[in-house]
Amino acid sequence: MKKQLLVSALENGTVIDHIPCDRTADVLSLLKINEMNSTVMIGMNLKSKKMDKKSIIKIADRFFTDDEINQLSVIAPDASLSIIRNYEVVEKKDVNMPEELRDIVRCANPKCITNNEPMRTIFHVIDKKRGIMKCHYCEKEQLVKNTKLK
Repeated sequence: MKKQLLVSALENGTVIDHIPCDRTADVLSLLKINEMNSTVMIGMNLKSKKMDKKSIIKIADRFFTDDEINQLSVIAPDASLSIIRNYEVVEKKDVNMPEELRDIVRCANPKCITNNEPMRTIFHVIDKKRGIMKCHYCEKEQLVKNTKLK
């Protein structure tokens, strides 16, 4: 029985794997993939041993900072990244929730100043294990998994 890759191999760049299918568009938006000139390959609804179905994004000649990677924790906490050089995986990284989320998500409190004035949002992650964060301005606590991207 022949096996083949569903998404072609990458010479140099980053592979983002284990993205929940329903959050693929959010990952593309968060990382501003549409503003890149790099080749981007997207696979959706792929079979996975780790999760029922997954998405994968391969970005040629693009390497992300740890801060950019950790922003993914808001929408794809189980995502993993592989750094590819010369068709070989040279490094693997897991997404980790940062202590602070800046200008990534909206506050759930409609009366919060960030929803009524043009300003950046800041959230302090107060419980990484349960995914709880608190707005810097109104101090409303909310679950990371229920947040909306800014």
